[in-house]
Amino acid sequence: MMSIGEFSRVTHLSVRTLRRYHDAGLLEPALVDGASGYRYYGAEQIPTAQVIHRLRELDVPLADVRRILGSPDPGRRAALVAEHLQRLEAELDRTRAAVASLRRLLAPEPPPLEVELRAVPAATVAAVEDDVAHEDVLSWYAGAMAELDAAVGSAGVPGGLYDGALFEEGRGHVLVYRPTPEPPRRGRVHPVTLPAVELAVTTHAGEHDDIDVTYGQLGAWVSANALAVVGPVRERYLAGPRDTADPAAWRTEIGWPVFRVGGPA
Repeated sequence: MMSIGEFSRVTHLSVRTLRRYHDAGLLEPALVDGASGYRYYGAEQIPTAQVIHRLRELDVPLADVRRILGSPDPGRRAALVAEHLQRLEAELDRTRAAVASLRRLLAPEPPPLEVELRAVPAATVAAVEDDVAHEDVLSWYAGAMAELDAAVGSAGVPGGLYDGALFEEGRGHVLVYRPTPEPPRRGRVHPVTLPAVELAVTTHAGEHDDIDVTYGQLGAWVSANALAVVGPVRERYLAGPRDTADPAAWRTEIGWPVFRVGGPA
């Protein structure tokens, strides 16, 4: 038997941490002296202590550590660890996106935004549409575009219309489309006639991690140079993951609905 101090040295877990794990029911000593209250551990507990240490280094919550240790099924234990790793990867992606946006915002002199005022005629397209929560847009978009690709192929530049409520209230109407001469009706895919519109258009380069910065710059340009009108923002995906594996080559057009009263400023 090892004292708590000896066990601390061999496991690299502090005495305070070992006491906390005991109180949480994660790693109970093999023996607690009834008179002195001293904790004693067995050598066979070292692997368990090391597993707990590794899980905590990955920020696995104590409740999840308890479930992992308490599961007799190795497959279930692996699934629980995998779920947490997926959460960590998602958090890392969000952190990277925030860093990219912040670096762009802190650039001392961002390049001037190139904006084109464009009259877009009405067009009938093959579309999938629904009311979508903001946090679900990416997964919904992937499914909708897969249906469109299956129904009409990959010809033509795809696009999307995003209702203002999506950004203002966290849920709004989203429509994605592909232009095609004869839009079919198949599953969720159906013909939609997009109305004619005047847009202030700019192009976002690269991944969408910092596309909000481009949106902000375009919104500021519209505020200073045009009369914004109510209507969904339009995007066109000139180049994306379906076209190239190089994120630096991705290009997304953003079109802000405006009422043109003169030439560009």
